[in-house]
Amino acid sequence: MSKKYSEKAKLVSPEKKYNFDDAVRLVKETAWAKFPESVDLAITLNLGSKKSESVRGLVSLPNGSGKKLKVAVLTKGEKIKEAEDAGADVVGAEDLVEKISKGFLDFDILIASPDMMSQVGKLGKVLGGRGLMPNPKSGTVTPEIAKTVKEFKGGKIEFRMDKNGVVHMLVGKVDLGPEKLKENLTVALQAVRKSKPSSVKGEFFKSAVVSSTMGPGIKLDLRSLETE
Repeated sequence: MSKKYSEKAKLVSPEKKYNFDDAVRLVKETAWAKFPESVDLAITLNLGSKKSESVRGLVSLPNGSGKKLKVAVLTKGEKIKEAEDAGADVVGAEDLVEKISKGFLDFDILIASPDMMSQVGKLGKVLGGRGLMPNPKSGTVTPEIAKTVKEFKGGKIEFRMDKNGVVHMLVGKVDLGPEKLKENLTVALQAVRKSKPSSVKGEFFKSAVVSSTMGPGIKLDLRSLETE
């Protein structure tokens, strides 16, 4: 660990759980890079042996994620211009399918119109392991191309549980105002909580930790969520 990290880590009690106001303050105080660090949220789910449960969903962060997402769209006909006018970074039909199949992956989100799904199926090996495969559950297979592009460009993000039962989310940047960052954090936690599978009994969250990219983890007092 760097000397700077060690200095910042002293500001955080590793055993204490912080309310949202104090956690946001500490995230800002413990960031030390020369660039605006991202603020990351890690939620450990209380699934026990049920880690095969699918936990994924979408959330629109009210104040944006702070990350400029590159959005690619697979569509055809009039929808191509619709996607371009909405701000998509890459748009195409069969030509883009072929480009992706050859290794082009310079995008963060891939949206597809339903009439392209027969082509999208060919990209499973390329996109599947990277979490980029368009899926109706994640809102990335839709006839509403312009609306969906604008939503992802404006702060909508997808979340999903990893194999260890943890959901990782980007909830903003450290240069976002405290109240706005707190609002993003609250909305993100609420969205994940709402994705609780019906088969899971009891409390859904085991723990939640927030941190800046280079800073120490700060445990959240999840009781704060009940009062927000």
